[in-house]
Amino acid sequence: MKKIFASLALALGLTGPASAGGPDALVTIVTSDQPQVQLMSMVLTHQAIAKGHPARILLCGAAADMALIEAPASATAPQPPKGATPQGLLQAAIEKGATVEVCAIYLPGKGADASALIDGVGVAQPPAMAAAMLAEDTIVWSF
Repeated sequence: MKKIFASLALALGLTGPASAGGPDALVTIVTSDQPQVQLMSMVLTHQAIAKGHPARILLCGAAADMALIEAPASATAPQPPKGATPQGLLQAAIEKGATVEVCAIYLPGKGADASALIDGVGVAQPPAMAAAMLAEDTIVWSF
């Protein structure tokens, strides 16, 4: 419950990272096929990165399409009000040091391999991702 309140306070800008050992890690999980939801998940993740939180992004299902070299228009079409795209902000998060991975079953389900992904995106290993999500100093956001 503490993590939920801390996540909410951080998202609303009510507080900064509280731990003495540095900011909590953030795992952002995106599964939505809606471009606005995908974009907002990246906007909020960027806000957390700007506050010093190390970020890890897990893309599953239709949301993982934003990590494709040949992404659908929904991931690359500019969204109001600033013309940003889900894929563009995903790439910017990678440039800022975020670890980005697609779910382990995503590529096999599409009949593809890692060569279909944009630079900087890997394939999540379930044990490592579960450990990251369960870590005491991790905040998990899901979109």
